[in-house]
Amino acid sequence: MNVRTARLGGGRRHSVGRAKAQRAADSSAMEVAARWGFSACGVIYLLIGLLALRIAYDGGHGGQQADRGGALAELAGNPLGKALLWAVGAGLAGMAAWRLSEAVVGAAVPDGRTARIRALSAVRCVFYGSAAYSVLAFALGDRGSGSGASDQQSRDVTARVMALPGGRWIVAVAGAAVVVAGVWMGVLAVLRRFHNQLRLARMSRAARTYIDVTGVAGGAARGLIVAAAGAFALDAALTYDPDRAKGFDDTLRSFAGAPAGTWLLGAVALGLALFGLYCFGMARWHKVS
Repeated sequence: MNVRTARLGGGRRHSVGRAKAQRAADSSAMEVAARWGFSACGVIYLLIGLLALRIAYDGGHGGQQADRGGALAELAGNPLGKALLWAVGAGLAGMAAWRLSEAVVGAAVPDGRTARIRALSAVRCVFYGSAAYSVLAFALGDRGSGSGASDQQSRDVTARVMALPGGRWIVAVAGAAVVVAGVWMGVLAVLRRFHNQLRLARMSRAARTYIDVTGVAGGAARGLIVAAAGAFALDAALTYDPDRAKGFDDTLRSFAGAPAGTWLLGAVALGLALFGLYCFGMARWHKVS
């Protein structure tokens, strides 16, 4: 067999493998996994928003932690808590699998096959895989990812990184990157760039209004939280104090200390709840394949 024949054979095998991956990504099972995943995200964000509204009502004090662990604890307190936890964990695992398929064969959005979009899908796959693991571990009785875990984890990770050579600069760069990412998320939401991901032709006028209101308000609130968390990480690096880093809950509560803080916290909390409703809309109208 000559070199050219070998190359042709290798190319055919690559094409066959790619075709199989494409069929897997386009399968009805993958579509169900993706839409279930969006619904699971909607449940978590809606609960976090409602928990944050309770904290705003208490003036930024007391209440259950407004983070993923707090949302899981809220689910666990339901009579069907165990089943709901498994359902949410399975949905996040399905989301991770769908994002992995996007990383392999490309996403069903404009420029979805570019290296940038695939890399972003790979990052999302890791994020949702980690989230699924924490939810399923919680369902099995591991409360290590329970209420308040995001705050402690943020401080612990910041302290470990700062202990490394040049760790202070690593934290500073990471914090600045998170600030930029949060601002960018908010800008994209306000500009309604999520329209590129929607099956607009299948949506009624009422559906578009629903997705625009929840997507803009919810996306802006989420971007604000992410940017604020990055700012606290940057502050931790500048002051060389890892305890100044904040997780989701502590970042939310920090808004209560701002002018008109209770109203600001309430607005952000409402935005997070709206983002949960936006996720439910994406479960219905997002382009999956």
